Amino acid sequence: MGIRVLIVEDEPRIAAAHAEYVRRVPGFDVVTAVGTGAEAIDGVRRAAQGPAPIDLLLVDVGLPDMSGLEVAGAVTRMTPRPDVIMVTSARDVDTVRTSVARGALLYLIKPFAFAAFSAKLEHYREYRRMLDGADAEQAQVDAALAALREPAAGPATPKGIAAPTLELITATLRESPEALSANEIAQRTGVSRVTAWRYLERLADDRVCERVPDYGGRGRPQNRYRWR
Repeated sequence: MGIRVLIVEDEPRIAAAHAEYVRRVPGFDVVTAVGTGAEAIDGVRRAAQGPAPIDLLLVDVGLPDMSGLEVAGAVTRMTPRPDVIMVTSARDVDTVRTSVARGALLYLIKPFAFAAFSAKLEHYREYRRMLDGADAEQAQVDAALAALREPAAGPATPKGIAAPTLELITATLRESPEALSANEIAQRTGVSRVTAWRYLERLADDRVCERVPDYGGRGRPQNRYRWR
């Protein structure tokens, strides 16, 4: 059985994207996704009563009923205690510090490429592997914490991808009720069409959005892009 993951994210398309990301990393199983803090706490409590408790929560800070920080604080007091990774657009220092204080092991700022997401999960998987067992020696604890904090092999955003531009294009696509072309994204964001196309292709390759062929014009169909 893989590491059992509960996704806590109130925006369904983002939750689905995170679930898809998790499934692409070996050794992890998505149990379900919930949209409120209350559902998350109840889900962890119910699972703890059975043979397959939740191992890991991926938690957004901005939930509709409570802060994800409250969720982290609540579930890390439970037995068995699940681990928490914050996956959120909240980037102020106070929120980061509070997340750590309430038991979050890692913090990943949205938006991000799949490489950054998978690196966090892979480090967490190694951390768990090193601490497998009832007791641990000091050297084992030190090695596990080092694996958890080890820098990713590459940057959080790939070479040639600027985080502010990625965030702008991601937000524009996510907020659109319909699929958009690279031209439309360029017009709404102010970037060039080529830049918009390059970022959209990156998001599609990472399965955050999907390509929708448009057969309406002459010649070869052109892709439009829709948030998953």
